[in-house]
Amino acid sequence: MGTLVRGLIVPICGTISAVNQGNLKLLGQRIRERRKNLGLTQEELAARAGIDRSYTGGVERGTRNLTFSVLCEICRGLACDVAELTHNLPSVHN
Repeated sequence: MGTLVRGLIVPICGTISAVNQGNLKLLGQRIRERRKNLGLTQEELAARAGIDRSYTGGVERGTRNLTFSVLCEICRGLACDVAELTHNLPSVHN
């Protein structure tokens, strides 16, 4: 399956499998929990991480497949390390 782009059929990329979706949702929940425990709004976290507020919301909902670089910036904004948020991910139970 693909999408027509300028006369060419281009494969659709970026779909998230059910397993990855569960992992992203869990990661997003952990980010939201950490942010709230610090008393930060999504806007404040976004400013600290150098990302858009709407992107932060997507990450917290588990609808954004963020890069490692963005995850590192979010962790910097949350004053934690990546391991704290990704403990036991990927989950073998998803």
